[in-house]
Amino acid sequence: MPSPGAPAPPRLPIEDSYLELLADTLENLDTSARAQFLHHYIRAITHLDLAEAQCVQLWDDMLTRRREISQHLGRPISLKTALMDVLTSAGMFRVPILIEYDDLKKLQVNAVTDPLTGLYNRRLFAEAFEKELNRAKRYGQPLGLVMLDLHRFKEVNDRHGHPRGDEVLVAVATTLKHALRTSDSAFRIGGDEFALLLPQTDAAQALALSRRIESVFAESILPLQMGITVSMDHGAATFPQDGDQAEQLIRVADERLYRLKHANHDKSSAGGPKSEPLSSSAPKPHVRTASEEKTSAPQPIPIESKRPPEKTDTAISVAASATATEISGSHALAAAPEVRVYSTPRKAERVSMVGTNAYAVLGEHGVGRARVLDLGFGGVALELETQEEIPDILLAVLHVPILPPVRVHLKPVWVQQTPQGAFRVGCAFVS
Repeated sequence: MPSPGAPAPPRLPIEDSYLELLADTLENLDTSARAQFLHHYIRAITHLDLAEAQCVQLWDDMLTRRREISQHLGRPISLKTALMDVLTSAGMFRVPILIEYDDLKKLQVNAVTDPLTGLYNRRLFAEAFEKELNRAKRYGQPLGLVMLDLHRFKEVNDRHGHPRGDEVLVAVATTLKHALRTSDSAFRIGGDEFALLLPQTDAAQALALSRRIESVFAESILPLQMGITVSMDHGAATFPQDGDQAEQLIRVADERLYRLKHANHDKSSAGGPKSEPLSSSAPKPHVRTASEEKTSAPQPIPIESKRPPEKTDTAISVAASATATEISGSHALAAAPEVRVYSTPRKAERVSMVGTNAYAVLGEHGVGRARVLDLGFGGVALELETQEEIPDILLAVLHVPILPPVRVHLKPVWVQQTPQGAFRVGCAFVS
């Protein structure tokens, strides 16, 4: 027991304390258990797969070396120092370099990420693509690849300088990070070129995500006020429909990207409307005429009045804008999806969730459940069994493909009874 007033012995670092505790514990274990533990432990710290007998010998050599060096120096040394000396002497560290763990993690992160955007880099893209493709083949699941690049990005750098161009690239990264699921990955593979890997994603879902990303990005760069309309173009390919090799899928996605890019921007420069990008695996849409629009399904009933509205042009426009454009390429559909002609242009099409098992959990305690029929930036359409007691503001958690579960507040705007007797409720997102 130390005498009063004597200085307290210095406290050991956490790593040394752990090794001391480990040494004491191993002394009380039988030979077999001791060998098994040391086999896993030494493999974890050296990444060497040694035999159990070798691991036991290394540990015993470390204890012996510790006693020898401590006697030579006249003071105790840490087990960590002795272990490093034994491993180095045994030739297991070819070029022994000591580095802090936090610094090592930073080096690992920097090796696979783009420093400006924080997205993964081209080097990791090649590795991750092969890994996800092999997994998709093994489990028989689709894999989506989306290639993206920016239109008129060079003009931003030329007119406003590279710092403003960097802000645009950061806006792209922010858009991608917010749009993807945790299982998806985004990569910066060139100056203004990006790629997405989307496990368990078919052609229609990859297309829907690409269109949503383009629209969100267009909104996100408005505050930059550059005076240049920078847009994002995409090309998608899916395994196994478009190929079963990484090179094939990249080539297909690139071809679609540049084909659609030139078609869209050639029309824009000629004063025509931008064509809607479609994957070759998606069905060709049918454009409805004005007479077909007027004779479509009955008008939705506003929540407030519970009465059908007058069939004015405005009412027809509102009803049309609340209806989803079917983009699913399901072969179960007897007819091709339809694209409506809208009286009032909207920022982005709604995406049909029919056939995707999308649903919403309703209420603060999740006691209700409804099907999600379609989804857009402004709102969502739900299918409810009954129209009774629809609140003014509805709390819901949306579970839809591509996105993680999203908690939202909805304001019911209109309701329409379906031929099956259920109720389709159109809701707007509220903050």
